[in-house]
Amino acid sequence: MRIIFYLLVVGVSAGVTFGFAVLIYKLSHKYRLYPKIRARDVHTRPTPRLGGIAMFLGVLAAFAVGSFLPQLDLVYARPGPLLAILGAALLIVLIGVADDIWDLDWLTKLAGQIIAAGLLVWQGVQIASIPLPGLVAVGSPLMSLVITVFLIVLVMNAINFIDGLDGLVAGVALIANSAFFIYCYVIQYGPTEQSNYFNLAQFIAAVLVGACLGFLPLNWHPAKLFMGDAGALLVGLLMAASTVAVTGDINPDRLLGGSDPDDLLGASGLLPAYIPVLLPFAVLTVPLLDFGLAILRRLRAGKSPFSADRKHLHHRLLDMGHSHLHAVLIFYAWTAVASTGTLLFLFFDWWWPVVFTIVGLLVCTILTLAPLSRRKAAESAAQSADPDAAGDAGLASFDGLDAAADEFDPEEEPSDADAEVALDRLHEKEASP
Repeated sequence: MRIIFYLLVVGVSAGVTFGFAVLIYKLSHKYRLYPKIRARDVHTRPTPRLGGIAMFLGVLAAFAVGSFLPQLDLVYARPGPLLAILGAALLIVLIGVADDIWDLDWLTKLAGQIIAAGLLVWQGVQIASIPLPGLVAVGSPLMSLVITVFLIVLVMNAINFIDGLDGLVAGVALIANSAFFIYCYVIQYGPTEQSNYFNLAQFIAAVLVGACLGFLPLNWHPAKLFMGDAGALLVGLLMAASTVAVTGDINPDRLLGGSDPDDLLGASGLLPAYIPVLLPFAVLTVPLLDFGLAILRRLRAGKSPFSADRKHLHHRLLDMGHSHLHAVLIFYAWTAVASTGTLLFLFFDWWWPVVFTIVGLLVCTILTLAPLSRRKAAESAAQSADPDAAGDAGLASFDGLDAAADEFDPEEEPSDADAEVALDRLHEKEASP
């Protein structure tokens, strides 16, 4: 019956978020509260970006309702962390809204993120130890502060970086936090009888699941409303807060119980004790990968790591030939396989999760690369077809070198400048969908 109270929290968060999202959508169109389309944007019509406000109000309502639930007395007995989470969320939303309206510089946004993370640490939402068997202390309070702030800022930016397609962040966060909630619920109320340490993390996960559920109907392709930086940073902040709460309080030795120390894997072994460390990375696989590639790409080009471009993973999926919806579903699939595969170690012997993860990753890889196979087959068919029937234009559409070569006079030897122009045009054609 305990799950009913969490379903109530999810329902309140979802309902309030949806209601305010509809209201913000109507007001934004009435007063033209939407920015111009940028070069890196995928959408083709001006769309309001203030959905993060609705998500924050949904979160706020869920926190208010939670204070009346006796099952959450242990959480509300320490109001400091809850107030810090809400204060940090408010700060992040204000910064995000300001950025959506006035386009703040990256240094200002980073400073705001660090202050928000510092507020959480100040009220005890921090990593004091790493949940490995025996608990590994992180060292001094200063080191705990630095590690916690770094992780919170990292997750916020990783989530913000993938916010480029309709429904992408809301769906990925919904899958990831559902997995995190299941983990907390199973450990707290399952056979291991883990104590109430998981309440805060579980509560945050439930609230965020509700906010994403309530926002997704207006954000599904074609989106009527974007969450903007305010929503993406809010999602990242709450995901990081729930992760820090669970990894900072759990004692993994209690997960081991009477398990055989020689059995390291599976539901009866030591691996479940590592899940508080593994699961956050599993559910954030795609955002962290995109974030890391973007940082390396921009630093190598001599640009700011926070400068915007159109080379994120979701852009590359579109350029490969995926439709908008297919690209989003592929992101969902990668996230679901990584998070579910990690969770299965709680319930089954090691080989079941391993087989599931390997098969799932292979399927995701095939689905991701499918447009390349179709394009290669179409190119081969065009090249082997009758030239008179296919026509030069048909061949050129599949062969960038031929198209680039047609720009120059064959009787005239090309100069170095001509060669550079040809290469640039070839790259442009290869990068186009």
